[in-house]
Amino acid sequence: MSNWWSEVRTFVREYRTNFKHTGAVLPSGSSLGKALTRFVRKRDGATAPLAILEVGPGTGAVTRHIAASLQAGDVLHLSELNTSFVELLRKRFDHQPPFCNVAEQVRVFHGPVEELPHDMQYDLIISGLPLNNFNVDEVEHIFGIFQKLLKPGGTLSFFEYIGIRKVRAMVSDAPGKERLRGIARCMEGVLQRGEIHRDHVWPNVPPAYVHHVRFGCDK
Repeated sequence: MSNWWSEVRTFVREYRTNFKHTGAVLPSGSSLGKALTRFVRKRDGATAPLAILEVGPGTGAVTRHIAASLQAGDVLHLSELNTSFVELLRKRFDHQPPFCNVAEQVRVFHGPVEELPHDMQYDLIISGLPLNNFNVDEVEHIFGIFQKLLKPGGTLSFFEYIGIRKVRAMVSDAPGKERLRGIARCMEGVLQRGEIHRDHVWPNVPPAYVHHVRFGCDK
């Protein structure tokens, strides 16, 4: 319990100082973490090790579920901008189960996803980035980076809070409303072309959709 409260305090502090990149006011709940890691657990009979990238892991609420589901030979890379979150993650992989149980399979990169080594490609990308906080061109750029980093047939899993754009549009000025409409168009284009599954995570606070996308797939 003390670890959980420490995580919450760190998350809330960073939310106050860096809202754009933190986005949520609390760490992801267990139900959301399980939905985001659906394809870490569900391997459809495949036996080859997985290369997994988590972008924006924050305090590790979702990382915990990934770590608990890693199998021998899997590798997990984490890309995190926030210095405080990076320090917390590294401490967790040093001594806290289930993180420390798989520490030898994990690398934590302190920096944006664009700065990952160019030869990296992944079977799964799990994103905790708050896309509705960004500009439209940033969202388009992020999806482009994800597509380049995924192996053919790889899966991107990301979430958004249900109804968040409608709520934010109600309190936004005209440029803010147009930004949110642009993000909606960008995201809908990605989902129409490649969404293979959608989880509705009602127990999360607030409730969320988890989108699972394969770029270039035939739906």
